[in-house]
Amino acid sequence: MKKRVCVIGAGPSGLAQLRAFQSAAEQGADVPEVVCFEKQDDWGGLWNYTWRTGVDEHGNQCHGSMYRYLWSNGPKEGLEFADYTFEEHFGKPIASYPPRSVLFDYIKGRVEKAGVRGQIRFNTIVRDVRTLDGGGFEVTARDEAADSEVREAFDHVVVATGHFSVPNVPEYPGFETFNGRILHAHDFRAAREFAGQDVLILGTSYSAEDIGSQCWKYGAKSITSCWRTAPMPYEWPDNWTVVPALEGVEGRTAHFKDGTSKEVDAIVLCTGYLHHFAFLP
Repeated sequence: MKKRVCVIGAGPSGLAQLRAFQSAAEQGADVPEVVCFEKQDDWGGLWNYTWRTGVDEHGNQCHGSMYRYLWSNGPKEGLEFADYTFEEHFGKPIASYPPRSVLFDYIKGRVEKAGVRGQIRFNTIVRDVRTLDGGGFEVTARDEAADSEVREAFDHVVVATGHFSVPNVPEYPGFETFNGRILHAHDFRAAREFAGQDVLILGTSYSAEDIGSQCWKYGAKSITSCWRTAPMPYEWPDNWTVVPALEGVEGRTAHFKDGTSKEVDAIVLCTGYLHHFAFLP
């Protein structure tokens, strides 16, 4: 009997698995049957942008953390697939730091060329993976489009769901009575809504740097970023202030560890993500 492999997730990692099996088959290898389950309605994983936050159209937790005007924070040369170059895809050289839409188009191009879309079951969320007594795994998945549930046996399971979709959301004194907006970077979609506002950014990694910069670019009145371990080592504009850790808020006033305070309209939590795989026992 032909072996079966389950791939959970059709983002870059899951698509790389499909492409690897397809390439091996082209070279004459006896490859197993591969089935990929993807909870979204298209491939691309986090690069598949959606305006939705909170829950998706089926009531499941929204997977995407992508915002509209994100640009790559690493050079495309470090992201390029070995067997499919950016120049091959676009037919010409492009800049080293492309925007989100360009990277998404490139990722799609590679797997469209490989012809693996037929192996993916979209709008299908894996609910449970458990071992079978005789070996292998039983995978339970829900097809949201068909409103049905399936249970299938596989010899191997590849978990390719990533770990940037379940936000780590800390709580500080006064959050429950804060008179502005509090959101995690996971739910950030565009900076225009913060134009004219005093924005507080919690965190000092990539999201904090980029979301703060975008809010500044699109007209935020001021940016205040606070750190716990070390500040970001940059020279910021005059209306961008860096302060130590947040201790709490009162009304719209944020209080920091160094004794300073700041009136803010919105708080963006750039505080990372949890490694969470709800379908595993």
